[in-house]
Amino acid sequence: MVDELTLKVRVIPNAHKNSLVGMQDGVLVVRLTAPPVDGKANQALLEFLASHWGLRKQQVQLQSGQKSRHKLVKVQGIGRAELERLVPPGSEE
Repeated sequence: MVDELTLKVRVIPNAHKNSLVGMQDGVLVVRLTAPPVDGKANQALLEFLASHWGLRKQQVQLQSGQKSRHKLVKVQGIGRAELERLVPPGSEE
């Protein structure tokens, strides 16, 4: 059976660099350099997460939130325990 999970993600576009901030109140916070225009931030999010976690692009899919900073992302090939190991706890902004 392939590991699969759905994550709540909050995107902060137009950042100085792409970075994984961490988990805050059960939501993965990601900063992206891409602007929130024409789906560029959505594409950048999927590519960044796949690259950061060593997954193929097809293993990371946007489920909802195409026009929102709050998104649901489905990730295949990574389990909850591994995700907790790979994601920093985060810091309050």
